[in-house]
Amino acid sequence: MDAHSRGRADDIDPADQWVLNPHTGNYELRLDHSAGESSSPSRTATAAEATGRRGDSRTGSGRRGAAGTREREGAPDGPRREVPGQRSRRSSQAARAAAEPPASGRRKRKPQKSRKKKALLWTGGGTAFVVVAASLGVYLVYQKLNGNIDTIDVGDAGSKSVLGDGPMNILIIGTDKRTGKGNEGYGDKGSEGHADTTILFHVSEDRTNATAMSIPRDLVTEIPECEAKKPDGTSTIIPGTPNERFNTSLGQNGRNPGCTMKTVENITGLKPDHFMMVDFNAVKDLTTAVGGVKVCMAKPIDDPKSHLVLPQGESKVQGENALALLRTRDSFGNRSDLDRIKVQQQFLGSMIREMKSSDTLTNPKKLYSLADAATNALTVDTGIGDAKKLMTLAQEIGKVDTKNISFLTMPVVDNPAEPKPVTVVVDPVKGEQLFAMMRSDTSLTEVKQKEKAAKGKQAALLKGPKAEPADVRVDVLNGGGIPGAAGSTVTWLQNEQGVLKSTNKANAPEKIKKTTLEYAPNQADQARALAAMMGLPAAAMKQGTADAEGLEAMVLTLGADFKGAGQLITGPAKAPEGVEQASADKAVCAK
Repeated sequence: MDAHSRGRADDIDPADQWVLNPHTGNYELRLDHSAGESSSPSRTATAAEATGRRGDSRTGSGRRGAAGTREREGAPDGPRREVPGQRSRRSSQAARAAAEPPASGRRKRKPQKSRKKKALLWTGGGTAFVVVAASLGVYLVYQKLNGNIDTIDVGDAGSKSVLGDGPMNILIIGTDKRTGKGNEGYGDKGSEGHADTTILFHVSEDRTNATAMSIPRDLVTEIPECEAKKPDGTSTIIPGTPNERFNTSLGQNGRNPGCTMKTVENITGLKPDHFMMVDFNAVKDLTTAVGGVKVCMAKPIDDPKSHLVLPQGESKVQGENALALLRTRDSFGNRSDLDRIKVQQQFLGSMIREMKSSDTLTNPKKLYSLADAATNALTVDTGIGDAKKLMTLAQEIGKVDTKNISFLTMPVVDNPAEPKPVTVVVDPVKGEQLFAMMRSDTSLTEVKQKEKAAKGKQAALLKGPKAEPADVRVDVLNGGGIPGAAGSTVTWLQNEQGVLKSTNKANAPEKIKKTTLEYAPNQADQARALAAMMGLPAAAMKQGTADAEGLEAMVLTLGADFKGAGQLITGPAKAPEGVEQASADKAVCAK
């Protein structure tokens, strides 16, 4: 059959003329009048629903029968035909089949999908593609960042968990190893590096505050025995050495960051959970990725040794200039390492402000550049050795408001063993007080109301007469995790504090988290004296209801918070006198 015998003229098939009428929402037959009509038998269609009459200026009018059928006129100039309402797919096909016999060789037309359905299919498919593409993008970014990170297994020196229930201690180590492009020009070529800049970053249990304590590289201390794992999985034990500079805890004699972590724990009684190590390149790359770090100079700087040139007042540094600022000694104070530490703390505070600023957090490109640079720059322990864990750690640290991040330096005094001291040692009084504050998670920023209440309780506890050490009678039990803690505490009490009536009662019936002191009302003066010696918090004091009789002793049970004989359980309510603090949210001009 030719086109005319099939009801098609000029290559126009009437079946192709069903279009959506936007006014009615129905599909309607629109036949072009100029195409003429075929001589084939009339076609009928059953309407899905009555739609009324609608004329077509091109095709004329139509006539609708009572049974809901429309008879097509044969003559092109006949009366106007009615356009039917939208039909259901099945009823329309059945009507056509009944009205005209099948034609030999005629192709079977597929039902036409509505444009609305097509649009939904395209939209749904596009959304699915976007979701898949985004997921693939996130995966590829994660794989890229994950591949950037270098890790070192520090064994039992750190923690395997990223987030514990309590406070976190992160050891940040800046090494002076001359690796990377252009860094050999700083001298000391081929050196394994030292712990040149070290900060113990303590984050409180409730994530409301943090203390960043810098440790001087020239601090003389004991480097304890440590285990260093090799890349092939084997280990070597490195003997401990007394009276060493702190910076030799890394890189020297095969020591890795785990040895530095052990040294910090030995000094402070605080166990670092994880470490992050950066080198010269890290400083240059991170400061560039963040778009520069704002610094302020109290006077113009022109240092020929570090090649640092900065104007008075505010300016931005990045790359080589940032590294020069962190390394220079001759430009500030009395040219000592302690004055250089102050500048480093001011720089880090400014960098934290820049990283937490809206300009960084709302800029995806800047965030990615920073994440890429950070993961490339960092060497970390295996406990946080992938991008997801580092992100989780960053989110936890990011909860702390910058105004509640305190920078300070470990309290030290000149080394008494040197006629002309060039090194320092830990201040035996202020140092232990600060370490005890950090161990007991005491805020240095006055951010918690409960701390104020604790101060009042502690003051009330110690208020009143204290017994002489020789009159204090106490039994000591070990309910913590340190073997021999009861014995070492009794030795310390007797030899260092004069508490001769102290007795080692070995292990407690069960382990406890917090140290407790049980005493009778008539032993309150003894309890106050012992609390002051050991730094017992108010929560540790458990007064009974009945007076003690005869030679009955108080009972001191050491808990998991006990870190060693001579170390205070908790520190004072505020930082020791003379310990300078700087807040991360305040810009200070370096002098």
